[in-house]
Amino acid sequence: MTKPIAFLAVLLCLTFAGSTLWVPDFGGFDADQFPIPQMDPPVQPAGYAFAVWGIIYLWLLLGMGFGLWKRREDPTWHAMRAPLCVSLAVGSIWLPVAVVSPVWAAILIWAMLIPALIALFRAPRDDRGWALGPVGLYAGWLSAASCVALGLVAAGYGYLGDETAAFVFIFMALLIASAVQNQLRRAPSYGIAVIWALVAIVVQNMTTYPTVAALAGGGALALILPVWKAWRAGNATQT
Repeated sequence: MTKPIAFLAVLLCLTFAGSTLWVPDFGGFDADQFPIPQMDPPVQPAGYAFAVWGIIYLWLLLGMGFGLWKRREDPTWHAMRAPLCVSLAVGSIWLPVAVVSPVWAAILIWAMLIPALIALFRAPRDDRGWALGPVGLYAGWLSAASCVALGLVAAGYGYLGDETAAFVFIFMALLIASAVQNQLRRAPSYGIAVIWALVAIVVQNMTTYPTVAALAGGGALALILPVWKAWRAGNATQT
C-alpha cells in the first residue's frame, strides 16, 4: 500500500499547487463577501506574507517527489503521507470554495490543518529537508491562516468587533503554535511560518491598531526560543 500512497502524495501536491490556475487572482477574501465588509481587517497579515505559498507548493512537491524516488516503501514516510494526502486533497478544492463562501473556506482550512499537524508529528526525523521541513512550513502557515479565517468570519458576521476578533484569534494562533512547537521539539520551519505571519500582522497594524501589532510582535518574539531549540535539537540528531 505504500507505493500508491507515495504516488498519490505527489499527485495531490500537483493538484494543490495547480488549484491556483483555477483561481489565479485570489488575494484573500473580498471585503464584500461578508455582511460587514472587511476592509484591511487587523487580524489579516499584510499582503506580501501570502507569497510564502509559492515556497510551500514547491517545497512540498520536491519533498514528496524525493520520497517517491528514494523512500517509496519507507514505513516512516508512509505514516506521514496518509494524513498529508487528506490535507492536500482538501487544499486542492480550497481556492474555488473560498471565492464563493468564506464560512466554508474557514471550515475547510481547519480540515486541512488537523491532518497536516498529524502528518507533521509523524514525519520522519531523517530527511529533514524533504519531510519535516516542507510539512512543517505548510502546517505552520495553516496554523496561522486557520485562526485568521475564524477572525475574519467572526468580525465579518458581527460576532466580534474587528479589533476584538484580532486579539482573540491571534492569541489562539499563538497558543496553538506554542503548544505544537514545544511538544514537537523539532521542525523549526513550523514556528518560522507562524512568525512570518505574525510579523506581517505587525506590518499590517503598526499605524492603525498598535495594540494588535504589539500582541503579534510579542508572540513572534516568544516563538523564537522554541524555534531555536527545535533547530538545535535537529542539528544534534545529525551529529
